[in-house]
Amino acid sequence: MEPAAQAAEGRRESAEERADRRWNELLQEVRVAQTGVQILFGFLLTVVFTPRFPTLAAPERAIYVVTLCLGAAATGALIGPVAFHRFVTGRNIKPQTVVWASRLTIVGLLLLLATIISAFLLILRVALHDSAVPWIVSGLVAWFLLCWFALPAWARHRYAGDR
Repeated sequence: MEPAAQAAEGRRESAEERADRRWNELLQEVRVAQTGVQILFGFLLTVVFTPRFPTLAAPERAIYVVTLCLGAAATGALIGPVAFHRFVTGRNIKPQTVVWASRLTIVGLLLLLATIISAFLLILRVALHDSAVPWIVSGLVAWFLLCWFALPAWARHRYAGDR
């Protein structure tokens, strides 16, 4: 890469160095999400063995099954980048690996969002039996969308021209 192009991007690094840096940053991010999804999924696996589970109505059982499936899918997507990297290591395709691992991470975050919302819905339905539950859940969805997607998208748009 020419020095002018490197300076415009803010770093003097080769494509390989950039891929290494981006990979390390992605791994740090995935570690946080993996830990959260694995703990949540572990708790979800135990719910069926609690004394209260047999007393749940059919809709709550359906929500539980959906939540469990979403948790499993989120776990797979968020562990996926590690497996992806392991299978392609040494093939000189790290820049492409970073792109695909990043995509898996985004899918994993979307699935984690759906898992959290679904679990929250289940818990509130059992705890409150109230018509306010959909409103509370909708508020939580809005909050997550704001924190996880809207603010980063706004910052990306707002400061993209400052480079």
